[in-house]
Amino acid sequence: MQRCHLLAGMSDVAAPSAKMASGQTGAMDSQQSAAMIRLQGVVKRYRKTTALRGVDLTVARGQLFGLIGPDGAGKSSLMHIVAGVLAQDAGEVVVNGVAIRDERSAEAVKAQLGLMPQGLGLNLYPTLSVEENLRFFADLHAIPPEVVSQRIEQLLAMTQMSRFRDRRMQHLSGGMKQKLGLMCTLIHEPQLIILDEPTTGVDPISRQAFWELLNQLVRERALTALVSTAYMDEAARFDTLALMHDGLILEQGPPDSLAAGQAATVLWFSAAARDTLRPCLQDFSAMRLRMEAGQLRAWLPQTQREALVQKLDSPPVRETPPTLEDLFMAAVGAPHDLTFDWAPPPPASAPVEIRADGLVRRFGDFTAVDHVSLQVRAGEIFGLLGANGAGKSTLIRMLTGILLPTAGSGEVAGQPLGKAARQVRQRIGYMSQQFSLYPQLSVLENLRLFGRIYGLRRRQLQQRIEWGLDWTGLVTDKNEAAGRLPLGKRQRLALLAAILHEPEVLFLDEPTSGVDPLGRQQFWGLLHTLVRKEGVALLVTTHAMNEAENCHNLALMRQGRVVASGSPRQLRSTVRSRFGEVYALRVDDTARALATLRQRGWLAFAQGREVHVFVAGDDASLGRLKAQLDEAGCVISAIERVEPTMEEVFVSMIEGTA
Repeated sequence: MQRCHLLAGMSDVAAPSAKMASGQTGAMDSQQSAAMIRLQGVVKRYRKTTALRGVDLTVARGQLFGLIGPDGAGKSSLMHIVAGVLAQDAGEVVVNGVAIRDERSAEAVKAQLGLMPQGLGLNLYPTLSVEENLRFFADLHAIPPEVVSQRIEQLLAMTQMSRFRDRRMQHLSGGMKQKLGLMCTLIHEPQLIILDEPTTGVDPISRQAFWELLNQLVRERALTALVSTAYMDEAARFDTLALMHDGLILEQGPPDSLAAGQAATVLWFSAAARDTLRPCLQDFSAMRLRMEAGQLRAWLPQTQREALVQKLDSPPVRETPPTLEDLFMAAVGAPHDLTFDWAPPPPASAPVEIRADGLVRRFGDFTAVDHVSLQVRAGEIFGLLGANGAGKSTLIRMLTGILLPTAGSGEVAGQPLGKAARQVRQRIGYMSQQFSLYPQLSVLENLRLFGRIYGLRRRQLQQRIEWGLDWTGLVTDKNEAAGRLPLGKRQRLALLAAILHEPEVLFLDEPTSGVDPLGRQQFWGLLHTLVRKEGVALLVTTHAMNEAENCHNLALMRQGRVVASGSPRQLRSTVRSRFGEVYALRVDDTARALATLRQRGWLAFAQGREVHVFVAGDDASLGRLKAQLDEAGCVISAIERVEPTMEEVFVSMIEGTA
């Protein structure tokens, strides 16, 4: 019913008349009239829960405005109120000059915007194909027929969905459903688009393309965008960013200013320094410790830097500026000690728990997995990276016995694929993209159900549940319905359900999709502890490239094949030898610089307000790059050599095999 109401509101109600708009804006001062969105003292309650606590917010026309915050911060409630599909309990909401006070004014606002709700495919029709969904939304918004086909082709190309145009929505992968939702939201080129975590579950290549298109629309067509995200690298792309927590806006401003305004520094140490640094928290109470890429990362105020370094026997291995993720952790009150025992890579003598030899899986004429070979040892975290539709989930389903391979062979936990399936399933754990929990059941009821499915005896099950609730920090939530838990806690519950029976092998299919930075950090701490203490062999797929740093080894898949494999360090070395070093450029016009470099054949990426570009050869190559940007009218204010990010490694390796 809600979807029908949304669609009717967007299609049947005309935009407000010029007289009405003039009447609304006449009383505003110049700053207010330049605003696309203005909120004053907005409050929203759900029974005993207050989602928004007197929020004030202004979004200028033509601005790319971002919202970040932990699960339950109030981001979705705020966006739905702005979209006119949820009524506020108090406060004033003005969108494009229209004050939303009743159903009529809310309907007028809906005609001018596009809303993409959080969740895979919630605004789509499962029995329609990709193109039919797009044409349906185009008809809904009365787009002229001569324009529709051109827009559809542009959007299909941007999302790399052209070859799936005839596939029904219900047969798309999770990431593809999200892409289709993006396209349907953009099809009528609204004045305001509201995107609630639009890139959750979308691969890095498509994310890059999406953000470039969105920036182009904002810049060239004066589009205003209100976007929430769980990814801090995406947060750096916004013109203005608001950090929400517990129904309030705690920080607001340009991302660069927010990151730099922390007056802090980040010192990096080897993981072995953990036992030395943790006691220092008593004397340096503002310091925050966490693990990243196998190193210990210490955030602390700049004024305390020298005192800490003098106190330690060994100096830091490097020093970097603080990031938006540091700001996020501090604002939401994250624990100051988020360190964990980093699991070292297993020795070569460790037994192989997962082995694939030339695995193939076909669906009719379509080859989803094409002669894939890999192995994962006990005590190893192995990451599978790839674009949507690359074959990662299909490969996992074969290894877990859900699908039979068309060709090839393999073993899991010492058992051949396709044989002794029951025995294999007792020795493996599987956590799917959708977590496979029962939302109406409580945490305890879910765990008891999964324990009985795995055949655990009552006493053994009770012991495992007590241990698991303590291990995952869910003791106080044990009687809460799973569907009412924040996403990060549902994630931990799903992991616990998958390991109740103490499996030797664990498969995780995009387990952190949409989870905020604190939840992801805590989750990976659990995984490393599990691998280190229990010797579990872990195979995980992810679209969060920074999480790839947490894996011992990686395999990059493209169109069903493994195109590169190795440790994160080895893959970085391979990329450097093939494409050169990466330079970060601070320029006055990121979009123009990026377009110029790509037109001239450079491998370049947008990273927040910077452009990262691979430069092969000597200083002459760098000089040629500077000259080309100067010729295009781009002013470079800073340039430095940096480590390639895992996203840059992924995209360059994948696109280099096209």
